[in-house]
Amino acid sequence: MENPPGARAVTREHLTGLARAHLPEDVADTWTSLLRPGLRLTHARDGDRVAGHLGGDPILPEDVPWPVWEDRGPLTFIAALDCSALEPAAYAGGVPSGGVLSFFYFDGQIDDGEEIVGPWDPATQAGARVLYVPAAAEASPREAPEGIEPYPRVPLSAHAAVTVPTPTHPVLVASFGGDLEAIKGHPVSARAFRRNLPPSGDIGHRVGGYAAPVQADVEYEVAQVALGGVDWRDPRLQDEAAHWVLLAQFDSDGRANMMWGDAGALYWLIRPEDLAAGRFDRALFTWQCC
Repeated sequence: MENPPGARAVTREHLTGLARAHLPEDVADTWTSLLRPGLRLTHARDGDRVAGHLGGDPILPEDVPWPVWEDRGPLTFIAALDCSALEPAAYAGGVPSGGVLSFFYFDGQIDDGEEIVGPWDPATQAGARVLYVPAAAEASPREAPEGIEPYPRVPLSAHAAVTVPTPTHPVLVASFGGDLEAIKGHPVSARAFRRNLPPSGDIGHRVGGYAAPVQADVEYEVAQVALGGVDWRDPRLQDEAAHWVLLAQFDSDGRANMMWGDAGALYWLIRPEDLAAGRFDRALFTWQCC
């Protein structure tokens, strides 16, 4: 939930005022404490500081192989983020001060979409990868392997944003009632309050903060993966979902010729302790579409 480019920014002060106007004081204080800083990524304009890019070629050290899904084929490069251009305070803490994060995904180019990466089968996580190249590493642009057509390169700029949890986000549920049924009748779910919050229709490209799901909260989906592919009714799911935060999400993007299903988005989530330690190989992936 954030403003599109050119719209008036939604500040923490504004959201705090809304909470105090519509919620009991103790509830407003708790809800406000759940707000998270994040970054929205937009197409860079002339004069903008470039914080990353969609498509094009990744920059990799010579000794780092192109990510491959064993017995399936090479992944496609999706995006890169320049960590030196990202504000650490807006990234839930722990992002490196330099270096590059590169995101790869098995997008169906090799097998015409026969194999799909998703939370329903933890084994398919091999079809999504995050690589971190430290700032001190010698690296150069790497052309895609045969059979992979790179997406057009689209430079991105980063803008600070305040993000809010969805009405069913696991962190919100844990703070107010403990289960999805209890939260439905809680003041934070009341229409009079929710309708005053920023619109949720803008998915967009994001770094840190709360994910903007196309459908249900993505934290529950990666929790399924983390628990070995459990059913939605597994009692451990709620607690596990609360332990994952957004690393980055990439929306469908016409300029980059990226269309994820029917106007969907790709999501990488990570545990805060792995983010702080730079263990980006432990990030988990999911995607959603309309």
